[in-house]
Amino acid sequence: MGLSHDDCMRTTATTPNQREADLIARIKAGERDLFYELIQPYQRTVYAAAFSVLGNASDAEDAAQEAFLKALTHLGQFRAEAKFSTWLVQITLNEARLRIRKDRKGLYSSIDEGGQDDDGEYFPIDYADWRDIPSETLQRKELKEALQRALASLKPIYREVLVLRDIEHLSISETATALDITEASVKTRLLRARLMMRDALAPGFDGSWSVGSPTYKKVRPF
Repeated sequence: MGLSHDDCMRTTATTPNQREADLIARIKAGERDLFYELIQPYQRTVYAAAFSVLGNASDAEDAAQEAFLKALTHLGQFRAEAKFSTWLVQITLNEARLRIRKDRKGLYSSIDEGGQDDDGEYFPIDYADWRDIPSETLQRKELKEALQRALASLKPIYREVLVLRDIEHLSISETATALDITEASVKTRLLRARLMMRDALAPGFDGSWSVGSPTYKKVRPF
């Protein structure tokens, strides 16, 4: 039997958000086998969020899996006051940070020498955005590796914002909610993160993007 006109209209009118809400309601009602369908669109974002804190692929995978399990366990507590994706990222960040607290061996080296807090001064080499690097250059294996190194060397508070905003494209509001900080703090940290990335990927002695600066140098104005 074919769909009636009304059924077709209801099917067409179903938005992704409505479908997600329906999935959540059905999972809460006991259809737990639908959980993978619910989280499937967010697997990359969850992994990226975990990696932004942990800086290690294996640890990030473990944290992401644990975050998904916790999301399933606590789905009944989700009240849709924020997007499901934002709630999922919050769980992931909390799980990743919990792992950091359990291992205080100092996993990170900081691109800005680690001697300042979030309110400290940062003096960039120049004021260009790191995203000004030509797109064709970003495809090079060497620069991809340099990007990974530069990203890994950022302090977590900067790396988290950069990953969520510039890589996963969450909005300012969603990023602020996920990180439990103000929108102003998101903007400040993002600006600093972009400048630090640009400095770390500064052109080499040949004036091109084929050679990057091997070390980060903090330059202060006269």
